[in-house]
Amino acid sequence: MPDDANSEPVLLQATQNGIATLTLNRPGKANTLSESLMDALEDAIGQAQSDDQVRVVVIAASGKIFCAGHDLAEMQTRNQGRNSKAYFEELFARCSRLMLAIRNARIPVIAKVQGAAVAAGCQLVAACDLAYAADKAKFGVNGINLGLFCSTPSVALSRAVLPKKALELLLTGKLSSAPEAAEMGLINAAVPAAELARTVAEVAASIADKETEAIMIGKSLFYRQLGLPETEAYEMAGECMARNIGMDAARALIEEFISGAK
Repeated sequence: MPDDANSEPVLLQATQNGIATLTLNRPGKANTLSESLMDALEDAIGQAQSDDQVRVVVIAASGKIFCAGHDLAEMQTRNQGRNSKAYFEELFARCSRLMLAIRNARIPVIAKVQGAAVAAGCQLVAACDLAYAADKAKFGVNGINLGLFCSTPSVALSRAVLPKKALELLLTGKLSSAPEAAEMGLINAAVPAAELARTVAEVAASIADKETEAIMIGKSLFYRQLGLPETEAYEMAGECMARNIGMDAARALIEEFISGAK
């Protein structure tokens, strides 16, 4: 799907060895999340998780910047002559659907961050299950610098890092380095730019090599149990373990492990 003023697709898609790579492709506009890009990304994630051949999704980006947040110019243009609050409520609901599509996807989603990820771009990274970044990348939720508290990005951010650290970023609008982002838990690791592609490829391949159904059960359980009291979390986890261990693939691998250990 291209932008209105651009013949290039806003999202590039490629699948190889069970890994679907979705590349944000608006480098001339800092890969900002236009309406068409949000729709394309949400649709692509839905298609990927419905494809039995796809086991992992990687979200990458073209150009120097991973994602600079929402497309403010598009927002101003589209909002002309419309009810402001209604338009923005629909827009941010659209963004929320995208972030939830990532979180609710049955298969893991990995962010491959080669450059700055700010505002809704930082939200996109926080929403992914795993994230790896070039060590020179920057992260921030800096809407406050424009008089706009990043309320929707705060949802994903507050679930990825400690509350006080999330609020510090939200209230000050400061940027954090990739090593700082790794230390606070926003990303899994900061690596030299030359090693980013290899690092993400190795992690994605490792996940793709595992039993897909076990990964799906595990991802779903992991997020569902987070908000539960410990006793209820263990009950839910126990049911999932019992269901998982009864699957043919798991039983076969366990038997093979036991036989090899004798």
